[in-house]
Amino acid sequence: MKKGLNKHRILILGASGYIGNTIYKELGPYFRTYGTYRTPKKEFESNKQFFQYNVEEDDVYEILNLCKPSIIISTLRGDFNAQIIAHQHISEYVIATGCKIIFLSSANAFDAYSKYPSYEHDKTLSHSIYGHFKIKIENMLLRLPKKQVAVIRLPMVFGVNCPRILDIKQNIIDKKAVEVFPNLIMNVTLDKKVTQQIHYIINRNKHGIFHLGSMDLVHHDEFIKDVIAFITEKKILLKHVYTTNEDRYLAVLPKFNKLPKHLQITSQKVLEELQK
Repeated sequence: MKKGLNKHRILILGASGYIGNTIYKELGPYFRTYGTYRTPKKEFESNKQFFQYNVEEDDVYEILNLCKPSIIISTLRGDFNAQIIAHQHISEYVIATGCKIIFLSSANAFDAYSKYPSYEHDKTLSHSIYGHFKIKIENMLLRLPKKQVAVIRLPMVFGVNCPRILDIKQNIIDKKAVEVFPNLIMNVTLDKKVTQQIHYIINRNKHGIFHLGSMDLVHHDEFIKDVIAFITEKKILLKHVYTTNEDRYLAVLPKFNKLPKHLQITSQKVLEELQK
């Protein structure tokens, strides 16, 4: 039996989504890993480790009682109010069983602070509905026993077949403009790197808040232009979107919970991986 297979039972909520499925593929060989899917698909229906779950209609307790996870990884999407109720139930389960919750949050938890990048212990504040919702769930989970919670804040996530890259490719095919934000300073990450980092957090039984973005910052327009350059040599129409006249930051940088060097990443490394 592979190392760690008996140690944890992991349930990934949202395992049919882009990030959730990447995590499932990383952890599946090492742990008893279960996942949920929303829309019926043969590949999920035939997988005995997968359960259909619709956050708006189904009770998360049923899935929890079926899987009896020691670690829950939440990558859920869907109606915000339904997600809040689901996470309230998950919180009750965490308290009752002593299991752990790993919640995937977003740099948008800081989108009201535009003058500087954000670190793990900075106060969250958002002007967006999405960011406000992520903060609400973060705050709920951070009231649980410390060692049972890991909050992972992600910047823009890229990967060879990630939705962002597929959208850019489709726009190129359709001869539509690709949107860029010249005043946005951000950090980025790679899907495969995020899954390795989560694997490490599980293996080392880490808890707390993690900012899993690149160690450096990039301008959104420059990064997207670099991405386009290796997709096509054609001149592509760009739509420059200015939300402000000044540079604004939307970046989650690690300061207190830094992972080992081999698990850190730079924006250049993300670009290199995308070209493979």
